[in-house]
Amino acid sequence: MDIQKIYKDEDIKKLLNQRNPILMVDSLSAVDDLNGLAGLTIHADNMFCYNGKFTEPGLIEHIAQSASAFVSYRAIAEGTADNALLGFIGEVKKFKLCGELPSVNDILSTTVSIQSSVMNITMFSAETKVNDRVVATCQMKLSV
Repeated sequence: MDIQKIYKDEDIKKLLNQRNPILMVDSLSAVDDLNGLAGLTIHADNMFCYNGKFTEPGLIEHIAQSASAFVSYRAIAEGTADNALLGFIGEVKKFKLCGELPSVNDILSTTVSIQSSVMNITMFSAETKVNDRVVATCQMKLSV
């Protein structure tokens, strides 16, 4: 993937409508035509942490926000939007937790890849890693 612009910390809010405590992406670091790479550092006070682990609903929300940030980035870059688009999860399929849940202080790295797009609905595949270990995969439909 080509590095286009790094959005991180407060800048990520230009791509997402979510705010704390539900903001589950803290960076968008690479994009190309069909792929985006987003990240999240898991803090102990994250609402999706339980007993030091980041739960499955948190992973799904992180993936959805990663896809939404990527779609917003593309729309802003193409000039079809001035700011963050409002995205809604339409469907989650084939979610797979691969081994242990991520822990507090882990850094999630999620690649979202567009599989198809019709009107305002986009089908993504997603893979979330901690370091080089895949922790979750899924397919997701996002409506924006």
